[in-house]
Amino acid sequence: MKLLVLLALVGLASAAVYQHSLTKITSKRSKMIKAGTWPAYLKYKEFLRLAKTKTANFQSVGQKVNDYEDLEYVGNITIGTPAQTFLVILDTGSANLWVPDTTCGAGGGGSDCPDYCSDETFCEFLCDQSCCSSKKSLPAAPKANACSTKHKFDSSKSSTYQKDGTSWNIQYGTGSASGFQGLDTIAFGDAGTTQLTVPKTTFGQATSIASFFAQDPIDGILGLAFTSLAVNNVVPPLINAINQNLLDKPLFTVYLQEKGAVDNVPGGVYTYGAVDTQNCGAVIAYQKLSSATYYQFKMDAIGVGSYSSSTGWDVISDTGTSFIGGPQDVTDALAKAVGATYDDNYGTYFADCKSSFTGVTVTIGGKVYTISSKQVLVDAGNGQCEFAFFPFDFGGYGPAWILGDPFIRQYCQVYNIGEKSIGFAPANGA
Repeated sequence: MKLLVLLALVGLASAAVYQHSLTKITSKRSKMIKAGTWPAYLKYKEFLRLAKTKTANFQSVGQKVNDYEDLEYVGNITIGTPAQTFLVILDTGSANLWVPDTTCGAGGGGSDCPDYCSDETFCEFLCDQSCCSSKKSLPAAPKANACSTKHKFDSSKSSTYQKDGTSWNIQYGTGSASGFQGLDTIAFGDAGTTQLTVPKTTFGQATSIASFFAQDPIDGILGLAFTSLAVNNVVPPLINAINQNLLDKPLFTVYLQEKGAVDNVPGGVYTYGAVDTQNCGAVIAYQKLSSATYYQFKMDAIGVGSYSSSTGWDVISDTGTSFIGGPQDVTDALAKAVGATYDDNYGTYFADCKSSFTGVTVTIGGKVYTISSKQVLVDAGNGQCEFAFFPFDFGGYGPAWILGDPFIRQYCQVYNIGEKSIGFAPANGA
């Protein structure tokens, strides 16, 4: 009898670990660089940033988030009873879940002809010619809803839905998403798989989404960071799962699979409630978080070849960022050490794809982690590669570096929410 009870308890414990499959897609940024339209788009973004600065309300500071033009890894979730499926970014750099509501775009917000197409300079390089009003031979394209290609949540079809109604708004670099809040059952993973199901979870129902989402395959964003980072201080779905004791351990592991220049293929797995021992080696070390907002911690040094900087900085681990960002004096020096040069038009470092170096070293907690050259040389087409670093300015507060996907592909990240620490384990095959 004792043996049967023990086996039952073991079975119960194993049921509290869940895996969430990812899909790797080509980012908008990569597509635009290969098409040659990225420089014009950067000019548009700078124009928009300056315009917003002039009218900004400096008495309030919103959540700082990514533009998501460089997203690469996405996964399915379901909401409601019966389940409604959505494709979302699984993002450790933000803390809110939102998907489009059935009312999304009813007020005319968003367009498949983005707002920047109304400017002749940007339209010539970035837009379908039918969107350019200056082309007299072509009729102006009708305003189409940015939500029109998205899956939309219908609360009337969910028996577990509870109305909240609180409004929310998240500002991105090239637009915003906004709407109202509701409560329902959120499940990590696709319908028909073993899901982590979290009842009574607050999420955003978007009534308006920015035009730059129109051509992306995603429906919304699932933030995995801490409640303190969330707009309206809502409890993020994964934190809610931990609060409800739905997981074996209050942590999750991210494994991003090395695939190279391929699109729409399996791209890795998130494991909720356990360290992923199938895709990752033994954890090398854990580092205490310096701030439980983002997954923020101290980095001692970074270097490549004969160059090294040991200034020491706060950094974040962010699955929603495709490259590694840091202070420009350091990223410039790293690029110079590998023979890469910065292109102002493209806002990126270009290098010879045949560049030979042992890898970039990152020192955290006295441990040295090497990111191989194949992780930081990214095919940009036309025989060029990007050196996967970018100059990054967080505005004088918060982290100085973002350790994005090149680091995470090399080392599985163990986000230990309960201990407020992060662990690093070599990814199998990296």
